[in-house]
Amino acid sequence: MAELYVIGTGMGDGVISETAHELISKADVLVGGERLLTRLSHLKGRRVTIKGPLEEMLQKIRQLVEVEERVVVLADGDPLFFGIGERLLKVFETHELQFFPNVTALQAASAEIGLPWERVKTVSLHGRRDIWPLLRAISFHDLVGVYTGGEDGPKVIARVLKSKGANSFQLIVFENLGYRDQRIREFSIDEVEEQSFHPLNFVLLKRIRIPIVPLRLGIDDEKYIHKAGLITKREVRAVALSRLDVFDTNTVWDLGAGCGSVAIEVAYLAREGMVFAVERQKSRTMMIRKNIERTGAFHVEVIHGFMPECLESLPDPDRVFVGGGLSGNSATVLEEAARRLKPGGRMVVHTVLMSSLEKCLSLFQRLGWQHDMVQVQISRSAALLGSVRLDALNPVFVIAGHKPI
Repeated sequence: MAELYVIGTGMGDGVISETAHELISKADVLVGGERLLTRLSHLKGRRVTIKGPLEEMLQKIRQLVEVEERVVVLADGDPLFFGIGERLLKVFETHELQFFPNVTALQAASAEIGLPWERVKTVSLHGRRDIWPLLRAISFHDLVGVYTGGEDGPKVIARVLKSKGANSFQLIVFENLGYRDQRIREFSIDEVEEQSFHPLNFVLLKRIRIPIVPLRLGIDDEKYIHKAGLITKREVRAVALSRLDVFDTNTVWDLGAGCGSVAIEVAYLAREGMVFAVERQKSRTMMIRKNIERTGAFHVEVIHGFMPECLESLPDPDRVFVGGGLSGNSATVLEEAARRLKPGGRMVVHTVLMSSLEKCLSLFQRLGWQHDMVQVQISRSAALLGSVRLDALNPVFVIAGHKPI
């Protein structure tokens, strides 16, 4: 029976176990990056360089295992920590693989600066265009380790942070870890753009200032930047979040986002998901961005545009919240949101107008969705003549619809 071994080589000229060394020496085929294979040029085994689309390489490894007796896949660091190991497990059964762990870039970097590495949330941008893992990490963690995508990796990270207003982080860049010419440098976000980096680098983001407003549920209305009281009030916001029933991996649309209060608190719940705050008025999108900076809800993406046209490029949502800031084409927007909502998803609509209430109820009835409605009437205490009276806020209709699976 053919054998497939996946061996981590650690950092730099890293140390491997005697067993792993023997397996490498006796391998019929060695699979790995060009740099690793060059280090082992003295061995006799056939060499296959990992390059091109990884899916094709995985299938090639499968073919090699079918015809060769002993195949060894070499991996930088540890194969099961943001390495090729996870991808191999999608092609092979667990019992077909034998893994040999080693020191990771995170461990090596932490050792250099005396940092307990279990405190670091780690993500990878290597070979990926998806920056959502980075945005989620900086929303909830003070220390974030990033496996980068080459010499421009630190610059890409700095640009992303700058675009989100995440100036509360600084970067520690580790280059050539484990080699004699390794280098460790610390930068502010603005300093990174003028620097050059070795392709082998790992970045540690360190929060140096906590958010002005801690991200949580039930943030006081006055903690948000908004205009003329146009904000989904805290008590009504709580009802909306309850009816949305957001899971941590959900994709959520907030349509007519206003100052972004609902989107930001949805982000607290959708920690591993994606949140889009859609708003047509530019002045309000600026307020949303400022509120994101203040709360650190960096995985809220602000979309400025007219609906439903600007929704075309967004991923289909699991949850949709429709606020009170829709224009006269609200029926069209509701139709499009209902069409795009994933089966089993939920849509919650807030309105104070009877005409909008009728449009929403008519839509849910026509689509055959299970739905219900509550009216939320909030009164807040206010001082008067040495005592207390209650000031009533505008009543809000909350309509919740559930799309059939």
